[in-house]
Amino acid sequence: MTVLLSAFGIVLLGAFAQAISGFGYALLTVPLLAAVIDPRSAVVLSALTGIGLTLTVAVRERGHARWRVAAALNATALLGLPAGLLVLTYAPQWLLSVLIAVVVLGCVALVASGARIRTGRLGLGAVGVLVGVLTAATGTNGPPLVAAFHSLGYDPRTFRATLAATFSGTGLIGLAGFLLAGQVHAELVWISLVALPAVPLGWWLGNRLFHRIDPVVFRRIVLVGLLGSAGAALASLAG
Repeated sequence: MTVLLSAFGIVLLGAFAQAISGFGYALLTVPLLAAVIDPRSAVVLSALTGIGLTLTVAVRERGHARWRVAAALNATALLGLPAGLLVLTYAPQWLLSVLIAVVVLGCVALVASGARIRTGRLGLGAVGVLVGVLTAATGTNGPPLVAAFHSLGYDPRTFRATLAATFSGTGLIGLAGFLLAGQVHAELVWISLVALPAVPLGWWLGNRLFHRIDPVVFRRIVLVGLLGSAGAALASLAG
């Protein structure tokens, strides 16, 4: 019961963050779930509960998404997926925790420093491959996308919509990989079914704030949310 209640609350928080910033679902849910269950199961559970959210947002916000960019990123993500699955399947639990923490902290550094990355074809291709690796290995594939979309200068709504479009593809790709690798089992499916009602509730709460936030505050929320995620990842690692 404790695990089920914890999963519900964590998913609620992740959906709330995703609605406000356009990302943050996995960055929050994976490290927090890892503290409740284990890192490997946390990655899969986050994917199971989050796919419906990203698909819904992608459809609702389709008019604001840059679909060519999302399609290119998803195509190249396929190249990185096998490597990520190998890490998820064979890496020790402690190493997965380290990787999750490093990815979250890396995203904090990128956003806080205002760093820009190349967003030409080669740059986006490299980002896509990295996203594929992270989708399967840690579930926290948002950091390189956040850096890329900030570099492209997307406004908050385009940012959120394009992230949702990209996450939808990588989410489906990741779930297919998890199934093929035998990482989806009955207990995780049961926990995800219990936690799923928290997704629309968290999104509804966050979406009410999203339309009232200006771009400057939006970027600050991105940074604060990432700092909180980094803290959660480190706490999980310490535990």
